[in-house]
Amino acid sequence: MQHVDEVRDVSYFLKQDFIIMKIMKFGGTSVGRPERMHQVAQLITRDEEPKIVVLSALSGTTNSLVSIGEALSRGDKDAANQVIDKLDQHYQDFIIGLLQKEEYRKKAQQIIAEHFEFLHIILKISFNEALNKDILAQGELMSTKMFAVYLEEQGLTHALLPALEFMSIDFNEEPQIGTIRIRLNQLLEQYPGVKLFVTQGYISRNARGEVDNLKRGGSDYSASLIAAAVNASVCEIWTDIDGMHNNDPRVVKKTFPIEQLSFDEAAELAYFGAKILHPASIWPAQQYKIPVRLLNTMQPEAKGTLIVEEAGSVGVKAVAAKDGIIIVKIKSSRMLLAYGFLRKIFEVFEKYKTPIDMITTSEVAVSLTIDNPASLPQILKELEPFGDVEVTKNQTIIAIVGNQIAQTEDMLSRLFSALKSVPVRMVSYGGSSHNVSILIPGEYKLQTLQLLNMGLFGLE
Repeated sequence: MQHVDEVRDVSYFLKQDFIIMKIMKFGGTSVGRPERMHQVAQLITRDEEPKIVVLSALSGTTNSLVSIGEALSRGDKDAANQVIDKLDQHYQDFIIGLLQKEEYRKKAQQIIAEHFEFLHIILKISFNEALNKDILAQGELMSTKMFAVYLEEQGLTHALLPALEFMSIDFNEEPQIGTIRIRLNQLLEQYPGVKLFVTQGYISRNARGEVDNLKRGGSDYSASLIAAAVNASVCEIWTDIDGMHNNDPRVVKKTFPIEQLSFDEAAELAYFGAKILHPASIWPAQQYKIPVRLLNTMQPEAKGTLIVEEAGSVGVKAVAAKDGIIIVKIKSSRMLLAYGFLRKIFEVFEKYKTPIDMITTSEVAVSLTIDNPASLPQILKELEPFGDVEVTKNQTIIAIVGNQIAQTEDMLSRLFSALKSVPVRMVSYGGSSHNVSILIPGEYKLQTLQLLNMGLFGLE
């Protein structure tokens, strides 16, 4: 089998004759109402630059499709049917608001009818996980096809690129970026002269050729992978907020968008709770040095946030919070300093594919945190021979992210002065020049974010 890097190198040369394009991804809220889909059409036609538009499912659709799958998994076909009928009516209403001419309404209705016919057919067959992936794919397929009909009604030349013909993941559920690059460029080659393309986010085919997906937040991932595949000039992620903010605007009243972040800073913020960006989504763009812009569909004139290689400035940029953290503490005065002790502990977590977020050690104990409790009972059982094991749940990691913040004057003193009234359980400092993380009880999250907003940014 050809090595992925070899495929990537060969495809790089295949790519050289293609024009530079930009990628524009629009999330569920950006296409969630007919008037917003109209606005998306206006945004993508503001300039003549060739582009690929990546769309999510209409807001609420994926949750409904998940509910259908859950109902079928427990054998409740009546409940599944009710959700299908309700969703069908939503799309019928959406089409009326989206399209003006009767011929295009009929065309869209016929397209949507085929998808809901599929959803009704599945009520009659045995449910399995592969079928569930097919169900989940319907949202992106319908949103892009409806949008394509609207572009046709507006007289805009475009082509619909089926993501299932080029987006693929391997047996480890990792995207095959070399293969994606070759297949996508082969598709683009079929449309000489076309400058506007539309495709689905989120969905893909797996190593068995079955319909699969890039998991939640996968439309951002799709956009980043496509940007890397076509060597895009920029990857624009359009949402309902004007860029990545210095704090959580859902929790703290006064926040501001960050003008520029490095890829490393953005990755830290995404991983530690900044909801605007999926943690895995920017690595393809980072790997191929494609600038990423976070923009607001509702305020397209706003500058948003630019994510590039350079941080742009030194100092604290933002704070983010990650909930649902569990502390696992192993206390053993006899074994902790023994050669290989930590390795054996890490091997337990590796065995159950459970990542560790933070870790601290002392002479008699090691404390670490995880955010996935799925295998916690098995992990605790295997840790018992190493010493006394304690578990504390409902914790929150607060990440303070910026460029060279460990060297920023007075940063640590301002940080801990702001948190005098907060019981800090753990601190991670020095492992990254971009991040200082603290662990606190979950009930102190709101207070902590507000205190940091004042202490680090001077905002109440």
